[in-house]
Amino acid sequence: MAVYTVHAPASYYATDVRTTPDKLVFVRDGFYFWAFVAAIIWLIWHRLWLALLGYLVISLAAEIAMWSFGVGAGTRLVVMVVFAFLVGLEAGSLRRWKLSRRKWRQLDIVVADSEEAAERRFFERWNAKTAQNSDRGTTASPPPLPRASIAQPQGIIGLFPEPGAPR
Repeated sequence: MAVYTVHAPASYYATDVRTTPDKLVFVRDGFYFWAFVAAIIWLIWHRLWLALLGYLVISLAAEIAMWSFGVGAGTRLVVMVVFAFLVGLEAGSLRRWKLSRRKWRQLDIVVADSEEAAERRFFERWNAKTAQNSDRGTTASPPPLPRASIAQPQGIIGLFPEPGAPR
């Protein structure tokens, strides 16, 4: 089973989930085969321009460094395959990074066999939350979207509070 993160634009309201669910993006966590095999094409396809630039710079710098040190072709091939493997492993993180740069919010984490099953499970859970709120006698609107993503840092290093912040 794969883990999917559900993302929505910052301007997306809780009531929009029912009216325009096509704006939600489901990103699978795990290894992306096509990002491993054809990294440049995969990065262009997903419009990850900064990641593409970084990939080109790092691979070009590695090739130049290995060529200048006289490293053999077999070793250079192994280094580039390892680099491509790392891109395949982190492809989902690159997509989430792009979404966070565009101020998209992470709404939920869903575990499912496929993206379609993840969508179905997310909307079932969302509708259950909505029904639970209406059973309590509150307004029929869905629960509010979370304000902060799990991936956002909590201070300078992550665990330490920011200077001057209340304890």
